[in-house]
Amino acid sequence: MAGENLADVADLAGLAEVESRVRRLEARLRSAEDQLEILRLLNSYGPLVDSGSAEEAADLWISGGGYEFGVPAGSAVRVEAPQGLADLYRTEPHTGLVAAGVAHLTAPPRVTVSGDTAEAVGYSFVVLREDDRWFLWRAAVNHWTLLRTPAGWRIRDRRNRVLDGSPESQAIMRLVRG
Repeated sequence: MAGENLADVADLAGLAEVESRVRRLEARLRSAEDQLEILRLLNSYGPLVDSGSAEEAADLWISGGGYEFGVPAGSAVRVEAPQGLADLYRTEPHTGLVAAGVAHLTAPPRVTVSGDTAEAVGYSFVVLREDDRWFLWRAAVNHWTLLRTPAGWRIRDRRNRVLDGSPESQAIMRLVRG
């Protein structure tokens, strides 16, 4: 009888260890799935804006979220999602790029997930066609904040600064340290 009780205790301890390992593996799997979903979200931006899919591109953001980007005068402009972004993608400067042939590329960012929020830091590039050649038209660094929603991960805010050596662009680059 005593030997059976010890075996039962050993079985329970073994079961508890297996359950603990399964919980840790589930957490790691969820983290990997979150990171993959975020990468897919961020990398869908370029094909959407480059194909003239203004509403679909704007829907990558939560309502009230925004896209802040630097302008040549050294200041920044913030455009609110979704309507402001959809309108931006329909403006002549953007539609002119689409008509010429353009590729907005997102380099693989460093993604940090914390529960239902995440941050990503990485580069983006705009490649533009001119006659028979393609050239790098713009290079920038980005900081995205993201939220898990019932529809999946969405962008809350994106800050984008051209790589011009400015303190603002360097400050965003330093966010990669986490």
